[in-house]
Amino acid sequence: MFSVRFWGVRGSIPTPGPDTVRYGGNTSCLEIRAGERLIIIDLGSGVRPLGEWLLENDYKKNGKVDADIFLTHTHWDHIIGFPMFSLVYTPNTRFRIYAPVSIGNASLKSIIENQLSHQYWPVRASELAAKIEYNQINETVLDLGGGVTIATKFLNHPIFCLGYRVNFRGKSIATVYDHEVYNNLFTGDSDEAKEGDLAACEENEKIKQFVKGADILIHDAQFTMEDYLAHKGWGHCAYEHAVQAASDNDVKTLVFFHHEPDHTDSQLEKIEKSYANNTNPKIIMAREGLILNCDDK
Repeated sequence: MFSVRFWGVRGSIPTPGPDTVRYGGNTSCLEIRAGERLIIIDLGSGVRPLGEWLLENDYKKNGKVDADIFLTHTHWDHIIGFPMFSLVYTPNTRFRIYAPVSIGNASLKSIIENQLSHQYWPVRASELAAKIEYNQINETVLDLGGGVTIATKFLNHPIFCLGYRVNFRGKSIATVYDHEVYNNLFTGDSDEAKEGDLAACEENEKIKQFVKGADILIHDAQFTMEDYLAHKGWGHCAYEHAVQAASDNDVKTLVFFHHEPDHTDSQLEKIEKSYANNTNPKIIMAREGLILNCDDK
């Protein structure tokens, strides 16, 4: 089996309520199954229902849970679910958490576990039952065993942020969020402008190579183009950027992800329907509970 299940699809902040029921209001959390390996990408608020599901299924069946957790970055919407992740309070659980190098002197361990200080949460990190290992990584390729490898790529975001490409048995699932296409920050014919244009083109080319041929690409699509033009520099893409990234690089299925908090079910449905006839690539709007299986592709 090689599949991805979506437990949290929203960007920036959880948005519960009647207008987000169909697509979901939890922030980012993905569950990837690659053979015997359990991989979790991001600990947004969607990790809470994932934890409950794992307790009722994997834990009851095996008496333990062992997983590799990859954080795209440590902005709050991507780690906010950690204190509510029931498995960190459960014996016989083991997690290896990976994330990009941090800004400043703060370690990954301190960033995650500071959420469990008494100012914010009634349980301290020292009281957790799970065995947790913290790893700060750069661009690399990790061999998880069992034929599973994960390649990483730095993305364009206001903090160090990694995209992940999970490879298994000749198939691949890639994530490119939170990300904004690289743009030249300089204007005119100056040397700086020429260098800026070259640098932006080089970085965009690296992203293309990273996603090329992916069976499933989960791509940042927070903005309409109108919204994007008003929010350049925020580290997010428009739907059109995601479509171009997939179309130009032989991606089989594109998933719009990291939905704008203010986008209602009706708005997301309208956008998804506008791409319903697209076949190369197939385009899907991420929603909580959605399962995509690479074995079917």
